[in-house]
Amino acid sequence: MHHTLYKTYHTIFSKIRIFDGLPALLMRLIVAPVMIIAGYNKLNIANDDIGFPNNLLADQNVISWFGNEQWGLGLPFPDVLAFLAGWSEFLGGWLLLIGLLTRLVSIPLLFTMFVAATSVHWDNGWFSVAPSNPQTSAAQVFNWLGFSAAQESLNNSEQVAERLDKIKSLVETHGYPDYLYEKGNIVILNNGIEFSAIYFVMLLSLLFTSGGRFVSFDYWLKQHFENKFEN
Repeated sequence: MHHTLYKTYHTIFSKIRIFDGLPALLMRLIVAPVMIIAGYNKLNIANDDIGFPNNLLADQNVISWFGNEQWGLGLPFPDVLAFLAGWSEFLGGWLLLIGLLTRLVSIPLLFTMFVAATSVHWDNGWFSVAPSNPQTSAAQVFNWLGFSAAQESLNNSEQVAERLDKIKSLVETHGYPDYLYEKGNIVILNNGIEFSAIYFVMLLSLLFTSGGRFVSFDYWLKQHFENKFEN
């Protein structure tokens, strides 16, 4: 009985293994545009007032943000780090999109996500958007497990709900609710590490799995060189 179940299980998953490149492809399609636009906005590429080669450098506002200790990241060598971060994201994002040098480009992108999480978002907790319902917040699970920080998060959700109710009340009375809510409901931005952490985990997976079987340039280049060496 157990042997039959194991064989059936093994047979099913052996047959669907042909699709095992899809997770890597989907992760690349999610992460790559985020990296591309993040890098693009750190560089002077779109600045028509700056000629070549200065338009390949980092935007001065980004450099100031990287270096300023009062309202920025307070990093050393901000011009160099902003340049490296911008090109790692912009060029690395395009390479991720086509699945070329996936493992290699994942390394600097992992570093940028780590710095973003720890330097920009860490003090704001986990959630990117503050939950407004404690009953549906993911923090509820950790509260069941006895984590004190989870209860603080649930209390914060109650306060978020109060503020959202007041905002909606003001809009109903003095605003244009049909217009303002036409594109979606209002939320309170928490700006936590959630997105940075998710992108970090996706990039970490790509570091180990590469771009995916059949769906990346990495796979076909590997096939080409393996066949060449075998012959």
